[in-house]
Amino acid sequence: MVVLLVIVLAIILLVIYSFSIYNRLTSLRNAGDATLSQTRVAMKKRLDMIEQLVESIKSYAKFEQETLVKITSMRANLGKAGPNELNKMDGEMRGLLGNIIAVSENYPALKTSETVTVTMTAIKDTEDEIARHRYTYNNIIQEYNTMLDTIPSKYIGRSVGLSKKEYLDFFDEELKKPVVSWG
Repeated sequence: MVVLLVIVLAIILLVIYSFSIYNRLTSLRNAGDATLSQTRVAMKKRLDMIEQLVESIKSYAKFEQETLVKITSMRANLGKAGPNELNKMDGEMRGLLGNIIAVSENYPALKTSETVTVTMTAIKDTEDEIARHRYTYNNIIQEYNTMLDTIPSKYIGRSVGLSKKEYLDFFDEELKKPVVSWG
C-alpha cells in the first residue's frame, strides 16, 4: 500500500514538473514573439522617420524615386517578416539612412534644418530602441533554445511540437559601411 502511494505521488510530481516545464517554454515562446513584434513596430517607426527625412531632403536635392519605393516595400513586408527577413531589412534601412546622411552633409542648410535635426535625433533614439528589443529577444530565445536542447525539457518540448527559434542578428550588417550613391 505504501509502495503504491509512493508511486502515485511520484507520478503526480512528474506530471506537475512536466507541466511547469511546458508552461515555461510557452511563456518564453510568447515573450519572444511579443518582443519580435515590438522590434517590427520600432523598425516601422524608423521607416516612417526615414520617409520624413526623404520628404525634407526632397526640396534640397533630387532624391531618387527608388528610395521611396524601397521604403514603401519594406513597410508592406515588415508585419510578416521573420527574424531572417528583419535582419535583411535592417541592412537595407541602414543603407537608405546612410544615403540620406550623405545628402544632408552635402547641404549645410539642410543639416541645420530643425525638421531634419529633430528627425535625425528621433531616428537615433529608435535605433537604440531596436537594439534593446533585439537584445531582449535574443536573450529570451537563448533561454528558450537552451531549454529545447537540455533534458528533460527537450523531450517535453518535442512532444508538443515546439522547435528552436532564430536569433535576430543584425551585427553583420552593422559592420558594413552603408553604400552611398546619388546618381
